[in-house]
Amino acid sequence: MIPIRVLGLALAACAVALGQTAQNVLVLVNESSPTSRAIAEYYVHRRGIPLSNVCRQPMPVTEIVTRAQYDSAIARPLGVFLKTHGLLDKILYIVTTSDVPLRIDGTDGMNGDTASVDSELAAFYQDLHGHPHRLPGPLPNPFFGRREAAFRHPDFPIYLVTRLTGYDFPDVRGIIDRALRAKNRGRFVIDLKSNDDDPGNNWLRTAAILLPSDRVVFDESDRVLTNQTDVIAYASWGSNDPHRKQRDLGFHFLPGAIVTEFVSTDARTFRMPPASWTYGPWSDPHALFAGSPQSMTGDYIHQGATGASGHVSEPWLIRTPRPDYLLPAYYRGRNLAESYWMSIPAVSWQNIVVGDPLCSLGKPD
Repeated sequence: MIPIRVLGLALAACAVALGQTAQNVLVLVNESSPTSRAIAEYYVHRRGIPLSNVCRQPMPVTEIVTRAQYDSAIARPLGVFLKTHGLLDKILYIVTTSDVPLRIDGTDGMNGDTASVDSELAAFYQDLHGHPHRLPGPLPNPFFGRREAAFRHPDFPIYLVTRLTGYDFPDVRGIIDRALRAKNRGRFVIDLKSNDDDPGNNWLRTAAILLPSDRVVFDESDRVLTNQTDVIAYASWGSNDPHRKQRDLGFHFLPGAIVTEFVSTDARTFRMPPASWTYGPWSDPHALFAGSPQSMTGDYIHQGATGASGHVSEPWLIRTPRPDYLLPAYYRGRNLAESYWMSIPAVSWQNIVVGDPLCSLGKPD
């Protein structure tokens, strides 16, 4: 077996295929939402997305839709748009915007059909090529773990979907502006909840090993890391760390900074919680916000992160983003969409990725 440290050196030495361009991005707009339209217009202007790659459709202005609503208001018109514009294979990245519905309601559990809209759209490529995917449970992500593979069609029959969203328009404008200023500098902050051999802890340890030691802040004690400066990435257990009590850790995020955490419901909503709200036990009704007492993806964006992952419902630990794939890929120059989706084991599941898909730190010096 190759030692992990040797593997890390070998991976760093390999050429990384960088992401594609604005020509490969489709922006999905809820024409019924002024916020969605404003975000799309700002992003298209700043990134130079071709206007022919902007799909405008009226949709319900709600975070949760039924499967029938998803099919009729999102999937079906998007499929028509992609086919009539000759974009089925040219488009690699789909960007959803605030007020494009977030979650498809359904049954829960490992074999349920609840899913995020974004992860369902990731599997949409197969549907459009005559291979409709099954709905119950997750589907294996063919791009998962492919560290050195260039993402392209038809090699990988999925779309990489990211979402431009936050608590308000200034949050989303911040994502876009910071993505354009991203540079390969700063520290990767990795915070375990304990020093045991929980699989999540081991993934975090491996991520630290695969990154340059002088770029890593690593802690496996019971304390929670706070007030870190020059943060370019943060990985932790979020509110599932029993010692984590505060929503704002006081981090200074650099432009391009990304966040991932092992939390089941952190993307359950992008409505802003009251300033007084904080985490608590499930048994405390005062700790619930949007049905859960857990940490929020939107908080990290509001605090200055450029990208973050999350889950609209229980994904189970084995299908959360793997930091040992995500952080090294992003460090070596993969764009945000490819870095995240290479680290996510499943599509047609609960995951979302917030951020500009083209955001990249560039290759390290």
